[in-house]
Amino acid sequence: MTGSTSHPEPGTTAGHRAEDLYATRPPWDIDRPQPAFSALAEAGVLRGHVLDVGCGTGEHAIMASGLGLVATGVDLAENALTTAAEKARARGRTVRFLRHDARRLAELGEFFDTVLDCGLFHVFDGADRAAYVDALRFAVPPGGRYFMLGFSDSQPGEWGPHRLTRAEIEAAFADGWRIDSIEPSTIDITTDPDGIRAWLVALTRT
Repeated sequence: MTGSTSHPEPGTTAGHRAEDLYATRPPWDIDRPQPAFSALAEAGVLRGHVLDVGCGTGEHAIMASGLGLVATGVDLAENALTTAAEKARARGRTVRFLRHDARRLAELGEFFDTVLDCGLFHVFDGADRAAYVDALRFAVPPGGRYFMLGFSDSQPGEWGPHRLTRAEIEAAFADGWRIDSIEPSTIDITTDPDGIRAWLVALTRT
């Protein structure tokens, strides 16, 4: 998961901002998959080549590898990717981790049957959100699935990233996707036993 509540100094690059998030352990780095994504794995809906986009320290890519699937994780935070690779080795999992901008997935020249996104979509707005959705549209072939956990507008308070509305999600994926479900869910964090209110979104590429 990659998200930001900090305010980087002018001139820092996107990569530096991402790496700042992992200078100390962020609250979403829970050393296990999010329960909502674990449930997807247990239901058998993950398949093929799995992309963990904004993978952070790699829990969901490692989970996919443990299911016998080909797994790739991408993130801009090099320090998080280093930790992810160490975790995968320690657990005997084969995962490819790449430092890459999620808004430029087309440059990988690859297709992914399943994309898992925990906490990335909600950090984008405007042109960045459009670029990310365009990149997903390229990288996921017809019939491929995209599963997203993002901050919900039902989460109280004003801290943290943008809170997504159902209407925003529907509008972002109106072209080229079938919305299978948008359901209330939770993102577990280390700082609050109740977690964060989230949307769990399931889409199929048309």
